[in-house]
Amino acid sequence: MKLFSLSRGAVAVLTLTAAGLALASDAIEERLEGLVPDMKQVVIGETPIEGLMQVQIGSDVVYMSENGRYLLQGRMVDMDTQIDLTDQAKSSLRADALADLDELDFVTFGPEDAEYEVLVFTDPDCGYCRRLHEQISEYENAGIRINYLAFPRAGIDSSSYDKLVSVWCAEDRNAAMNVAKAGGTPTPASCENPVESQYLLGQTLGVTGTPSILTPDGGLIPGYVPPDQLISRLDALETSAE
Repeated sequence: MKLFSLSRGAVAVLTLTAAGLALASDAIEERLEGLVPDMKQVVIGETPIEGLMQVQIGSDVVYMSENGRYLLQGRMVDMDTQIDLTDQAKSSLRADALADLDELDFVTFGPEDAEYEVLVFTDPDCGYCRRLHEQISEYENAGIRINYLAFPRAGIDSSSYDKLVSVWCAEDRNAAMNVAKAGGTPTPASCENPVESQYLLGQTLGVTGTPSILTPDGGLIPGYVPPDQLISRLDALETSAE
């Protein structure tokens, strides 16, 4: 299985002195006090732009002036390297969250020695999720191991949620997933399961629809991607990481 490095290009960073960084952090934290429920979720760092700081608030990334007066939302792109610095920062956050997952909580299709491994947030009642699953053997033959995570788009009080619980609580999760993805209803089952926590995790990571494909390093590929195109994108990501 191949993982991807988060470093995809060299970025020149204007480094503040330790005292300057401390002053900027203090000013920003003072401005955010009372606005952010948990200040422990705030991480402040430098950017390549003098006077502009990167502020991670939970799973979100914004930018603030050193004096804390101005806040900017949006994407920062290095036009020389074509690197999306905002997405790179968010990928790091997603990677940290994904690293805490237990592979025993996945529904997995594909061999352990697959060339690539991805995580897919899925909904059994999503048309494109079903289309992806119809081609599961093609993904496997292309060298991709699919680890499903639950993401019932209609929420935790929906029939999709109930189906996913039945899948995760089935004696044979893969067989139950096959039934659900074919439009059927898995044999009802209940147990301690990760469906709700995976759904909430997906929301935290910025998943807004299904399927959503994530690489182990936190890269997000939204939507259905055919097997041949997915392997090409994974190859390109690996090349860019070298």
